[in-house]
Parts: sequence; C-alpha cells; structure tokens
Amino acid sequence: MAQMHLVTIVVDAYDPAIRFFVDVLGFELVEDSPSTTNDGRPKRWVVVRPPGAETGILLAQADGPEQQAVVGNQLAGRVGFFLTVDDFSEAYERMRAAGVEFTSDPRSEPYGQVVVFRDIAGNLWDLLGPPI
Repeated sequence: MAQMHLVTIVVDAYDPAIRFFVDVLGFELVEDSPSTTNDGRPKRWVVVRPPGAETGILLAQADGPEQQAVVGNQLAGRVGFFLTVDDFSEAYERMRAAGVEFTSDPRSEPYGQVVVFRDIAGNLWDLLGPPI
C-alpha cells in the first residue's frame, strides 16, 4: 500500500521556518540533517510534522531565482494545506498571539470551524476545528 510520506514547502530560510512550524504551530522537528544538492552543494534535510502524524513537511530552502519566485505562492494563491485541531479556539488564540497572519475572521461551516492563515513563507492554510 502506498502512503504520502512528505510534502515540500519552499521557504526563504531553514531556521525561521523551523521556529514557525515548531514554536508557533506546535509541530515536531523530526529531522534536521546535513545533506547536499544534486550538484554537491551543502543543504539541510529538514522535516517537521504534527505530533502523532505520519505525513511530514520537508522544509526546502529556496535555491536560485526560480525557486525563490515560488516562495509563498506555491499554490497560486489557493489554500493548499489543512491543519485540523481538536480545540479550535485555543489554537486560533495561541497562533494569533504569536503573530500569525489570518486573512479573515473565523467562521462556522457545516464541516466545522475554519479560518485561513499564512505560513512563514506566505502559503495559505485552513485551520480547521470541529463543528460548534
């Protein structure tokens, strides 16, 4: 059986991205190892994931103008990442206090509570909680 193991988010720099995902969103730093690019230049292999999750995010530092151009717009302005939490109010308030940028106020939908936020790279995410 196949499983989705990692997805990549291209970021400006490793350390601020790690701090955002670990300190602000509460993810675990699974790996931060030295690596090399296909042409032998040094880079890092950085993986974060929500506690208990199997699928992680590979934080890839932009390498060159083409990759730098997609930082924050990897999904052409669409919400492309979805973070589900048990306690929506707690997560929203914690993230707001940490300075996370929300694009609107939280709202209630038939599938639950939702608010859109930007990650450190500028990508759009839905923060999702259970219905009220």
